[in-house]
Amino acid sequence: MSPIIRFDGVHKTFGEGPKAVHAVEDVTLDIEEGEIFGVIGYSGAGKSTLVRLINGLERATSGTVQVDGHTVSALSERELRPLRTDIGMVFQQFNLFSSKSVAENVAYPLRVAGWDKERRRARVAELLQFVGLSDKAQARPAELSGGQKQRVGIARALASQPKILLADEATSALDPETTREVLGLLRRVNSELGLTIVVITHEMDVVKYLCHRVAVMEHGRVIEQGTVYDVFSRPRHEATRRFVGTSLRDRPSPEVLTRLAASHPGRLVTVAVQEDTGSSARIMRTFAEREVDGAIVYGGITEIGERPFGSLTLSLTGDPAAIDRALAELRTFTDVEDYPALAGRERS
Repeated sequence: MSPIIRFDGVHKTFGEGPKAVHAVEDVTLDIEEGEIFGVIGYSGAGKSTLVRLINGLERATSGTVQVDGHTVSALSERELRPLRTDIGMVFQQFNLFSSKSVAENVAYPLRVAGWDKERRRARVAELLQFVGLSDKAQARPAELSGGQKQRVGIARALASQPKILLADEATSALDPETTREVLGLLRRVNSELGLTIVVITHEMDVVKYLCHRVAVMEHGRVIEQGTVYDVFSRPRHEATRRFVGTSLRDRPSPEVLTRLAASHPGRLVTVAVQEDTGSSARIMRTFAEREVDGAIVYGGITEIGERPFGSLTLSLTGDPAAIDRALAELRTFTDVEDYPALAGRERS
């Protein structure tokens, strides 16, 4: 794969002087052709501005944005039009024409592009079948559920056969079950049609389920980027750790730890479970070989990119020296978090 989108030292500033807003600061990243790339950040992080730089709706203040070999900032508005045809956009609030039918909504960009009637009709039928809405062609948006509206939005974004699809908070207005359906459709768009997809979101669950790689933004900067598995399993920045925590929910909060310490007499530890550091069976075998009993009292293991990841919190009982030796061995191949303050509290 080769980069189809490239940011090189990109800044975007709104306004001037002391009131200037630095929405994007010194962003350098590549998005490979054919991948699903996530950009995650809290409100105000700059992620929506970043995606608008891709299709030239915003121009970089400095640095360069290249899309499919074209330097966006060097193109005139007229020169941008054919490039934008290669970039589809899916919105949070659907942006459908309420007075038009589903078929007319999907056909709209084709009408603007000058496609003839028969060609438009064939393309709309093909797209509605792809998104599973052939029976809704003549319905109005008001007659559709939120998930159906977003599928219409995806069909419309695909109408002109783009190479790139930008999805800006495309599932934020949907319930969890409908979100999974829409994300499944985006997976199909990527795998069956080969589109590069850039997903803007504040939900780590979306990144975990959908994306191949991710960039984490805070205050206009990319603070961390990498494969989804690497970012989940080894978050380096505090903001990233917060995002990961909202998705995995595999580690006990301080309040939960206090309750666990009150109800379990052993020494509490949390052990990471990762594909490249061994399975939960290896962890439990280490305790057994050191004659340490380990009871799982909290945790969870999920799959990220078809690879296991999570953590287990255990209550350990046995000889304190044997527990120390077991934990020392675990630390040679995985992350271990010990809670000596709680253990000390229990012994007192």
